[in-house]
Amino acid sequence: MRGNPFWLSDEQWKRIAPCLPTDVRGVEREDNLRVISGIVHVLKSGCRWCDCPPEYGPSTTIYNRFVRWARRGIWENMFRELAASGRSADTQMIDSTHIKADRSAVDGKGGSRSRLLAARAEGATRRFMHSLILKDAFSPSS
Repeated sequence: MRGNPFWLSDEQWKRIAPCLPTDVRGVEREDNLRVISGIVHVLKSGCRWCDCPPEYGPSTTIYNRFVRWARRGIWENMFRELAASGRSADTQMIDSTHIKADRSAVDGKGGSRSRLLAARAEGATRRFMHSLILKDAFSPSS
């Protein structure tokens, strides 16, 4: 087992279970507790669906259940139900802050600015200074 996987507590599961669909048919399904814990793990960690630890079940099952329930409005209904039993039924807020980074981005410092600062530290002349020098050199007044 990998380090510190996320699992819903018994109390959390008791609050969520009534919100889940019961009209299941077909082949035997993966355990909802296991799959939802996998979904929460992916959403909390930000990992790709295919990188979800195997303790939660097949990654395709986890992804498919998330998408199907989103289409059916299961997640929205669950959030409404949980919010209604919270402190205030009038206003609930969920913060989902994220920053999309380019695949080649290593850190948030910004490469061009770092290069500019490094060039200044080395005593390099700024680009617009070159154009001013050239302008003065070729101007007819000199």
